[in-house]
Amino acid sequence: MKIVFNKIGSTKKPFKLTISGITLEGTLVKSGYHLVKLEGELEGNIELYCDRCGKEYQHDMKSPLCLTLSDEVIETEDDLDIIEFVDGVVDLDFIVQSEIASVENSYHYCQKCSDDESEFEQEF
Repeated sequence: MKIVFNKIGSTKKPFKLTISGITLEGTLVKSGYHLVKLEGELEGNIELYCDRCGKEYQHDMKSPLCLTLSDEVIETEDDLDIIEFVDGVVDLDFIVQSEIASVENSYHYCQKCSDDESEFEQEF
């Protein structure tokens, strides 16, 4: 779902989007001349692989999402949750896919391995 940056107003605009089993539901509202605030909730299940045993399992993904979107380059270290859309179009699909990739690229343990306190070493 793509929304032209200039079409987002100062009243909250609700949206709902589902990609790869993950739903992002929230609002967009202009918070400055070149800034839009996205507040929402990510919810759904994704398939992950345990980094210890390698088995596939379902991960319940439920987390709040609060981002600042901009249509220009912003150089600041104060807010690291800024996504720049310099072409003037907010791409919500990109945001959801980025959040999914962020979860997939971190370390995960299945329930069995997260409860196992023993040391783990395996030779290949």
